[in-house]
Amino acid sequence: MSLTYKDSGVDKEAGYKQVQLIKEFVKKTYIPGVMSDIGGFAGLFQLDTKAYEEPVLVSGTDGVGTKLKIAFMMDKHDTIGEDCVAMCANDILCQGAKPLFFLDYIATGKLEPEKMAKIVEGVASGCVKAGCALIGGETAEMPGFYSEGEYDIAGFVVGVVDKKKIITGSDIKEGDVILGLPSSGIHSNGYSLVRKIVFEKEKMDVNTFIPELGTTIGEELLKPTRIYADVVLPLIEKFNIKGLGHITGGGFYENIPRVLPKGLSAYIEKAKIERPTIFDLLMKWGNIEEKEMYGTFNMGVGMILIFDEEELAGIVGHLKEQGEKYFLLGRVKKGDEGVVLW
Repeated sequence: MSLTYKDSGVDKEAGYKQVQLIKEFVKKTYIPGVMSDIGGFAGLFQLDTKAYEEPVLVSGTDGVGTKLKIAFMMDKHDTIGEDCVAMCANDILCQGAKPLFFLDYIATGKLEPEKMAKIVEGVASGCVKAGCALIGGETAEMPGFYSEGEYDIAGFVVGVVDKKKIITGSDIKEGDVILGLPSSGIHSNGYSLVRKIVFEKEKMDVNTFIPELGTTIGEELLKPTRIYADVVLPLIEKFNIKGLGHITGGGFYENIPRVLPKGLSAYIEKAKIERPTIFDLLMKWGNIEEKEMYGTFNMGVGMILIFDEEELAGIVGHLKEQGEKYFLLGRVKKGDEGVVLW
């Protein structure tokens, strides 16, 4: 009896079915510039060079980390793709780039078309929020490589910015204002610590209802990472934003200094932040010091903007008009501390 590829654990028919299931989600992400359809060997995108004097392509890649474990535990897969887009798109926003297109990579032990379609549905939702097109991707079936029911996802985004408008942080000076945009929760970083606290130390189940949160711990932990394109891009267009920082792994202490020139530090007033309840609970459950929390999590601030005092009234007015919440966190001062929280 001759062997087939399916006998080794790879089901090509399941792959074909997945492509059919995801087509409708992918189509919803298409924006001007998309020149290819799903199923080709490569994605094509035509850059509108007339819209930029000197267009510079900006790229980023990222994954979701161990937040995936929560999706596995809940068997809920329709938001994790949005996290992947957010982690990539928010990073290139920090250079002032408008996201153009996105590609995903999903690897799993056994291909389940319906589950994969749910993941891609989340990716497509994230692309719509980021204003970019999903023009390609890869789903790899790798028998024996992943535990049953598990997978990994990573993404890659390309954006564009005019060379003269690239945000580098080099012109940030003492006295500049630091403004924060709220996060939607934990986002996609620090989940190894979260899982240790919640499932090992506190012995919770994902379906444990937490009165302070008004939801189960699983639902809280799976809240999608906020995508900031719709807020940040108009601000970049209208105002002189000198620096942008995506608060991801490493929290305040690692990410904010990346934006600042040498010899300057961010002085931030913690009381200005409306901290989501989940962070207070994690700190209590895990008996974690506050400094460790601010060095691991976003603590309620997903993106920071730095700009000159003279821009403050205009930026605040714009955010209020759009109904966007914000935190006036503090100022840039001379010093080598990087970040000072008080």
